[in-house]
Amino acid sequence: MTVIELKQDAPDRLVRTRRRGPVLRLEMNNPPANALSIAMMEALKAEFDAAAGDASVRVVILAAATPGKLFCAGHDLKELTAHRAEADRGRAFFERTMKLCAELMQTIVHLPKPVIAEVDGLATAAGCQLVASCDLAMCTDTSAFCTPGVNIGLFCSTPMVALSRNVHRKQAMEMLLTGETIDASTAKEFGLVNRIMPRQYLDQVVQKYAEVIASKSPLTVKIGKEAFYRQAEMSLADAYEYTASVMVENMLARDAEEGVGAFIAKRKPEWTGE
Repeated sequence: MTVIELKQDAPDRLVRTRRRGPVLRLEMNNPPANALSIAMMEALKAEFDAAAGDASVRVVILAAATPGKLFCAGHDLKELTAHRAEADRGRAFFERTMKLCAELMQTIVHLPKPVIAEVDGLATAAGCQLVASCDLAMCTDTSAFCTPGVNIGLFCSTPMVALSRNVHRKQAMEMLLTGETIDASTAKEFGLVNRIMPRQYLDQVVQKYAEVIASKSPLTVKIGKEAFYRQAEMSLADAYEYTASVMVENMLARDAEEGVGAFIAKRKPEWTGE
């Protein structure tokens, strides 16, 4: 598929963007660690917000501009430490950082389009949180993941939110309490990633997944993603009551009428997003 460049890939651009049809690719470009500085988080959030309002975007891929070593090393510890000299010992800046991080992660979860993490390298601390916040995650067989805050006296409490919603509790606690790095196969076993592959196939496999999802009704995907995360926080009875109402409203949508009709008539559906 032809790559459509949306913006100039200037060397100092924190988030590079590319389009392949309905698939938007966001590449973190803050070497060497792709640290989640204030500027990086603001840039990412701006791109996700823009994607939310762009009907031509069906799926978003989040990757590193320079793959192979670090996907994302989490918060910029040097940036955080620099504010300890302030009168409040950095409290205001720490609060701003954590608030913005929470907003970014929730923006990904609430985005009405699926987000796929394409990981080639190490995803650590808030970088691991970023992976866990995405709807799908694909990685190379040399990738690794960790929440090592405990090693430096700073428990990964905010990464814990996303991590504990993706993997079993004891496995999440294992990562959080030991701070040790897990390899790609362990991450898949834990439920943190969907697929593992050699580096040379990562881009094309992720793009293929994105194109498959992008071929579905955008309205149906939006409804399904929102319902998935909402019902996950409910009791069993409330989840069934809520999703039953979602199904009814979904059935009344034009795309559902078209999709069911196309299935019965054995033809390809034509989605309108309504």
